[in-house]
Amino acid sequence: MSAVTEPRRARRRRLARALVSPDSYGSILVLLLITYVASATATQQWQRSLIVVLQVLTVSMALRVAGARRVVLTIAAIALAYAIVVAVIGLFSSESDRTTGHLFIASAALYFLAPLSILRSIVLQQEVDQETVLGAIDAYLFLGMFFAYAYQAIGAFGDPFFQGGIEATVPRSLFFSFTTLTTTGYGNLVPAGQLGQTVAVGEMLLGQLFLVTAVAKVITVWRPARWRAADQSSASAGDDPPPSAAV
Repeated sequence: MSAVTEPRRARRRRLARALVSPDSYGSILVLLLITYVASATATQQWQRSLIVVLQVLTVSMALRVAGARRVVLTIAAIALAYAIVVAVIGLFSSESDRTTGHLFIASAALYFLAPLSILRSIVLQQEVDQETVLGAIDAYLFLGMFFAYAYQAIGAFGDPFFQGGIEATVPRSLFFSFTTLTTTGYGNLVPAGQLGQTVAVGEMLLGQLFLVTAVAKVITVWRPARWRAADQSSASAGDDPPPSAAV
């Protein structure tokens, strides 16, 4: 009983450490969930500016853990600087709608860069472990939030995004984005303009491609720990010379 319980406890301890370690995809997952809740409940301009700070922190950590290439880091630095400047201007600007639109653009840019680096890191891995699974979850959430803020930006600089006069609030955009990404499609929210419809189609396609690439990679390479232990034991046994060969 104890031999079975101890590995489970060890796995739980590793997961708990991953959720608080700054060098793990687990801590990024926690930040993503916090940012999601904050984005869905923010109503004031200063709250949206604070969310940008969370986004900057989350994306910066994601790029570092994923080992992003220099060109990606350079683009991210520009997007991060733009987001910070817009957030500061938003605290003193009277044109809240336009400033909010720029914040949504900055947020969408931030959430676009992170999953690219994470997916590249996952695809290049030869062995699937806990970090690989957490990274795949992070990339999926990043994609959903990227499209949510893209929809918000489209609505901020053009006509209302949803049909029927429905206000495109951040919670509604997040809901619509993740139901589109997963191809659930409840049909209660429908993009009104051609641009919004085109972007929604792109999100559906990316959601399916994500399942085909990242998730398929994880499932193909993943092997339970007990299988790997058995393989190692078999390999070790095979290295020993057979008794008949002994002198």
